[in-house]
Amino acid sequence: MRLNLRIIIHIMGLLLLCNGGFMLLAAVVSGIYQDGATLSIALASISTMFVGVFMMYYTRGHKKEVKQKEGYIIVTFGWIVMSISGMLPYLFSGAVPTVTNAFFETISGYTTTGASIMDDIEAMPEGILFWRSLTHWIGGMGIIVLAIAILPLLGIGGMQLFSAEAPGPTGDKLHPRITDTAKRLWLIYFGYTVAETILLQIAGMSFFDAINHAMATLSTGGFSTKNASVAYWNDQPLIQYIIIFFMFLAGSNFVLSYFAFKGKIQKVFKDEEFRYYSGFVIVFTIIVALVVYYQANITELTPGYPMVLGKAESSFRHALFQIISVITTTGFVSADFTQWTPFLTVFFFGLFFLGGSAGSTAGGIKVMRHLLIIKNGVLEFKRTLHTNAIIPVRYNNKTVKEKIVYNIIGFFVLYMLLFIIGALVLGFLGLDFESAIGGAASSLGNVGPALGSLNPVSNFNSLPDLAKWWCGFLMLAGRLELFTVLILLTPYFWKRT
Repeated sequence: MRLNLRIIIHIMGLLLLCNGGFMLLAAVVSGIYQDGATLSIALASISTMFVGVFMMYYTRGHKKEVKQKEGYIIVTFGWIVMSISGMLPYLFSGAVPTVTNAFFETISGYTTTGASIMDDIEAMPEGILFWRSLTHWIGGMGIIVLAIAILPLLGIGGMQLFSAEAPGPTGDKLHPRITDTAKRLWLIYFGYTVAETILLQIAGMSFFDAINHAMATLSTGGFSTKNASVAYWNDQPLIQYIIIFFMFLAGSNFVLSYFAFKGKIQKVFKDEEFRYYSGFVIVFTIIVALVVYYQANITELTPGYPMVLGKAESSFRHALFQIISVITTTGFVSADFTQWTPFLTVFFFGLFFLGGSAGSTAGGIKVMRHLLIIKNGVLEFKRTLHTNAIIPVRYNNKTVKEKIVYNIIGFFVLYMLLFIIGALVLGFLGLDFESAIGGAASSLGNVGPALGSLNPVSNFNSLPDLAKWWCGFLMLAGRLELFTVLILLTPYFWKRT
């Protein structure tokens, strides 16, 4: 089967056109704040759109069909093309002068990882910071899903793209037509972003800080406009509680939000994954809060910021904030959890592998996968005792097909294998043990903050250039659920059938 290269190039052009349009928005913001980067960002925008229009014009009259192979190529290369073009505002403005650092910052944005190489964020032009947050927002729900909403206008079906892009082991559909599904998801996503922006402003943030943090929250990205991240507002608990609430929503399945808005609240609370996701947050927060309260010196965790409502509240707030931030892979920081206690450092490292809900913007393995792996593991004891019995895994009171269970187990094994390889490569490139395993787990899980020299109050700028490129690969593989990226590295994928 021959690849339909013309449709691939055409969609790449469409993505570049969209990306250039978003850059133009960042140029407008730059002009409003008169930060000196307006022309640079505008030039990046025009260049990107020009290439996009040329690619679309060159491939006009293409065969309007996207098959499975093309779908995987479009999703993976779409992210790479977006990241390459997304570097231009950084490079043209001189905000990030090297290609390696610019690519790292950009792919960290689009994959919603939130790991940064910027040493002084607050010194950056407002237009650049806005573009940085915008890369999060675009990547959060998937630029490919956005394209699915546009492709029908060109007479192109998008089902294959959605199956490759949709996060998690299942693809819940809100509407029979996939384009309408994408539009509904984006509407919810946009609505949450607007709501959080307004609430953060009311709570005391400037409009610029509010909209940037709202985009970073709903995308579970974690880029902040402050060097201290959300710890900058440690003396304003309401701001942090608002971010906590929206991080929780962003880490839950967006389909459940749709059901809630339709008045089907019972569907939300009957969802097994949502119950476990909520339960994990509650139980883990209690554990961390108690350890912080009794063992850690909370005043040393947030120097310069007073405990506004007392030690108990501060312990609870920081515990809840960091638990949700890590589980949802947002990566915002209210305190350096690696300085609390050795137990909590290991505890949070374990949470790097949890992830949010399937169908959310969160990265990681996902709660649903963990749940099904554990259920299958427990049932193996029953199957050992009752060798002739057929005991299927059940989820939401429905039998899960064996094929799906095997797929999830395969994903988990592959994920852990890639983590080990990732840590070994970082170790080979000169990182110490703690930084290597932390950096690999954080990049693959799209978490952001890591351990060692990559701890929550540091950044990734100290990494060797090769390590930055390697972390970029891990971010991409983790963001696109491993198989979508790794299948392109197999010889049989490229064989004609």
